[in-house]
Amino acid sequence: MEENKKQAGKIVDSTSIMGQYAVYSDEKIDSKIPEGPVAEKWTNFKAHQKLVNPANKRHLDIIVVGTGLAGASAASTLGEMGFNVLNFCIQDSPRRAHSIAAQGGINAAKNYQNDGDSIYRLFYDTVKGGDYRAREANVYRLAEVSNNIIDQCVAQGVPFAREYGGTLANRSFGGAQVSRTFYAKGQTGQQLLLGAYSALSRQVGAGTVKLYTRYEMLDVVLVDGRARGIIAKNLVTGKLERFAAHAVVIATGGYGNTYFLSTNAMACNVTAAMSCYRKGAMFANPAYVQIHPTCIPVHGDKQSKLTLMSESLRNDGRIWVPKKLEDAKALQAGTKKGSDIPEEDRDYYLERRYPAFGNLVPRDVASRAAKERCDHGFGVNNTGLAVFLDFSESIERLGLDVVRQRYGNLFDMYEEITDVNPGELAREINGVKYYNPMMIYPAIHYTMGGIWVDYELQTSIKGLFAIGECNFSDHGANRLGASALMQGLADGYFVLPYTIQNYLADQITVPRFSTDLPEFAEAEKAVQDKIDHLMNIKGKKSVDSIHKELGRVMWEYVGMGRTAEGLKTGLAKLKDIRKEFETELFIPGSKEGLNVELDKAFRLNDFITMGELIAYDALNRNESCGGHFREEYQTEEGEAKRDDENFFYVACWEYQGSDDKAPVLYKEPLVYEAIKVQTRNYKS
Repeated sequence: MEENKKQAGKIVDSTSIMGQYAVYSDEKIDSKIPEGPVAEKWTNFKAHQKLVNPANKRHLDIIVVGTGLAGASAASTLGEMGFNVLNFCIQDSPRRAHSIAAQGGINAAKNYQNDGDSIYRLFYDTVKGGDYRAREANVYRLAEVSNNIIDQCVAQGVPFAREYGGTLANRSFGGAQVSRTFYAKGQTGQQLLLGAYSALSRQVGAGTVKLYTRYEMLDVVLVDGRARGIIAKNLVTGKLERFAAHAVVIATGGYGNTYFLSTNAMACNVTAAMSCYRKGAMFANPAYVQIHPTCIPVHGDKQSKLTLMSESLRNDGRIWVPKKLEDAKALQAGTKKGSDIPEEDRDYYLERRYPAFGNLVPRDVASRAAKERCDHGFGVNNTGLAVFLDFSESIERLGLDVVRQRYGNLFDMYEEITDVNPGELAREINGVKYYNPMMIYPAIHYTMGGIWVDYELQTSIKGLFAIGECNFSDHGANRLGASALMQGLADGYFVLPYTIQNYLADQITVPRFSTDLPEFAEAEKAVQDKIDHLMNIKGKKSVDSIHKELGRVMWEYVGMGRTAEGLKTGLAKLKDIRKEFETELFIPGSKEGLNVELDKAFRLNDFITMGELIAYDALNRNESCGGHFREEYQTEEGEAKRDDENFFYVACWEYQGSDDKAPVLYKEPLVYEAIKVQTRNYKS
């Protein structure tokens, strides 16, 4: 990163936050966005990109870490192209990737419903939904490629064709007024991942992809400043192994589990991304963390994961709390049920505040609105941290059979967890039928920040690429529902396979790397030393107990509502947690063989560093935008108040050689050509 420092020039401000980090001038950060109108950039890029001929592809190796939507689609596509691919899977099968848990849909600009959708409309909604903090060029490409994704999935057998025979439903998700979300009977995540997995399996059979299951990447290996391999741990044997390639692609998801309780699968972690960060890859916009509004509320203190309900429920479900504080208190005390509150005493607060979008406002807006009501005492469960999602009106209008056809699997899942059936008639008041409502509350979900990448999806380390949720590029400060699956598959199927050739075109002259190189030995030793260090702490606290403490600090001080004072307090507490981790951690068993607690401890070390990084970024960004809400910066109506004059940039953080040192900030200015930057409006 010394080169970047030279380009960036002198230190502008060395005492910006608690005297702990320096801000550098940053005009030279190169995003490599092509010239020309936004609608032509991707076409022009592909027309002039470098290519690798078929014979040469056989002699080039690519490591792809991750087998979710992004990783599986990338590995399979690169294998189909003729490259030699090494694909690493943390679980025993790619079918267990977090992507498969997606209950929602995938966006595309196909305009199947003839409701006025288009590539531009999807592009505009995505930029607006991200509160004008995304790269225009990247988002337009995403919208452009979205239609290709649907065609690809149809070819794989996913029931998304227009002549769908009743298996496809196009719905509207938060932040859009058109039905662009493709949805297959509540199984979209599974359908999409199984399609990608089938393509991957074919390439494994063909020999172009070698799949390593139950492996976890613990470090990236740099040779002459380029990514040339990884150190991975065999999670069954406990052994560290070396792998070399001409390029490395990380597709390892987001960092939501920093908060301990999240909607993410338990194995989701940030270790691969943090290892890249520590080796010089900049981390961009870590403060942009999404809170999902339709999660089943926290119940007790023994949970390790929160259950996400599909955002599609907001198409027909109406969100409300009582108008009267006494009714809310009765609900909290358990002396009343939601069905006891008559229609005239219900506050459908999203419909009241945002008439144009109603229950379909973006996730960040819906989540903060729920928090606002609960903060004022109108929460509806015993903790006061829940709101109702009610289907009574839809059931009466459409009939129970139609509603259950749309959401039956979600109703069943909710009943299984809470013992309440949302499709069951509860009572009748003055001739109006009331059905059991669901209870929902916001929870940590997606992370819009990630490893910084340029237009070609290459990080600030040459030869290292990041795709899917692992990178920062396509969403801005908030993500619209159903856009994660879109980005994962866009990156893997249609973007990376083109852009990586620009890098690999001249690498055919570079012979295959030996893992006996000193760089590999050094990286492996560093990982082994870290493992030995963790095993030798021999304290008295479990990994999970420390992780829970981390989660509580993150949620309390770096959650939905942030203040400068709270963030400073949070940073101090995070440093205390690090000290506790270094002195009190207890890991049972040995470092040899299978040791889940050791693996979790390794990840927790990275989560603590990640938590500090989120807090630094949130403290630096003196504005509110999307998923980043600083309470000091809000409108009179409680909406996010941006500062476009001072914060219209991508915040890029650089590691300073130690977890104890604060990172350095660089800025990539945002340039908008096609869209007028304005205050978000979901009211009219």
